[in-house]
Amino acid sequence: MGTMNALVLHGANDLRYETRSQPECREHEVVIRVKACGICGSDLPRALEGKVHFFPIVLGHEFSGEVAAIGQNVSSVQVGDRVTGAPLLPCMHCDNCRSGRPALCNHYSFIGSRKNGAMAEYVAVPEQNVLKLPDEVDDLEGAMIEPLTVALHGIERVNIPAGSECMVFGAGTIGLLTLQCLKARGAAHVIMVDIVQSKLDLAKKLGADEIVNPLHTSLEEYFSHRDLPEVIIETAGTPATQKQSVEFARKQGKVVFVGTAKKDVVLPPATFEKILRGELEVTGSWMSYSTPFPGYEWKTAIQYVKQGRVQLKPLLAKTYRLQEGLTAFQEMVENQLAGSKYIFTI
Repeated sequence: MGTMNALVLHGANDLRYETRSQPECREHEVVIRVKACGICGSDLPRALEGKVHFFPIVLGHEFSGEVAAIGQNVSSVQVGDRVTGAPLLPCMHCDNCRSGRPALCNHYSFIGSRKNGAMAEYVAVPEQNVLKLPDEVDDLEGAMIEPLTVALHGIERVNIPAGSECMVFGAGTIGLLTLQCLKARGAAHVIMVDIVQSKLDLAKKLGADEIVNPLHTSLEEYFSHRDLPEVIIETAGTPATQKQSVEFARKQGKVVFVGTAKKDVVLPPATFEKILRGELEVTGSWMSYSTPFPGYEWKTAIQYVKQGRVQLKPLLAKTYRLQEGLTAFQEMVENQLAGSKYIFTI
């Protein structure tokens, strides 16, 4: 077993570029030479606040690379194949796993949060988690497949007929990908809502039919002379947008909550009554997996990028080397760039 360079988290704001042993290649595993690894919003509290399961740990669950070694029982990939990897490690034994719902596994592990991740030169991944990348999908795009699968899983939580009128709260990574997935699925009209104008301008370039900045035009004013949307996808994860998702849905409309709540979400009686009186379909979306594992989301995401139906490069804000470490996380917090993906190239 050789050595490798990695970003290793030892505590809150204590991210060190150091040498450690390469991961072992077990019989059903693939060792990937990492080429690119994205920083997810969920990585920020891990790195900056130390919210992880153990120290030291290597973060990173959005990645692409090249197969460096395969276990003796691996047959689906070969050394040299370009790949991405699904980070969920379901138990495959609980009721949810056996029922084809691995995202809801009762005993899952996860690469980059419960197991060492891909902010390193090498990462070990079970064979079933590895997906080949076509030549049309480069390494940077390969590292953005995982967030694209999250967007796909979200819109598939409800039935969205072709020609639907939709609204997406939040023009960050998942919101912009949701926009493109809705368009690829045949949505007729998509409204994007955000308070950062540069992100809305990018949304417009990526296919949004209309953009709304509530700092300039309230949603009450905007919808005073327009029909309410049939489908609302909430990706911002703020109490205001979570409340508005219910308030501005059409009667018998559908609301999907994708964004993670960071504060209490309070629905006044009048807002809650809209769920009842409007007979709204309200659901949540968790991760991005189905059966056969890792799921249709992953194959579809790769095909969408290959076919040019989803553009990932416009979301890229900046790339870093691993040696820059904590700087990348800090700049991600400080900046509100139109591009929202920050990626380590390795």
